[in-house]
Amino acid sequence: MSYDITLVRVQPGLTLQETLDRLNADFDPDGDLPPLRLTRAQRNEWGRILRRVSRDIGPVESEEYLYSLTLETVGPPGRVQLDYCGDTGHIEVAYRHAGPATSEVMKLAYRIARIVEEESSLTGHDFEVDQPTRTGDPAIAAARLSSVSEWTQHHLS
Repeated sequence: MSYDITLVRVQPGLTLQETLDRLNADFDPDGDLPPLRLTRAQRNEWGRILRRVSRDIGPVESEEYLYSLTLETVGPPGRVQLDYCGDTGHIEVAYRHAGPATSEVMKLAYRIARIVEEESSLTGHDFEVDQPTRTGDPAIAAARLSSVSEWTQHHLS
């Protein structure tokens, strides 16, 4: 279980929600995911994202999988993972951060989302607290992450 931020390339003439609705309508939970087939432009976007995150934030580990490209932060304040599929992206933070530590890890997650938005035409939205990542407040996200983490630690451990 993780705190998730969604990034999507909004289709011309559609809103973010309409684009997501179309993507979700085509999703078959019983089917195989399509293999990753990025365009040259999408590969270039990924290269820019990877370089910016490494330069602006610090070391990352990066892997290419059958269905996505992934980067993961290395070191403090905690692990943040970005999966990039060309027209979509996904940032996840584990529900294990509570208290003051959540502020720094959510600032990091939002910083990565903003880099993705600046280096691509993807739009980020944090549906956990219903705010865009470009203008949203990471402190609101941190409060949500902390409260869910504390609940899970008390009830699921």
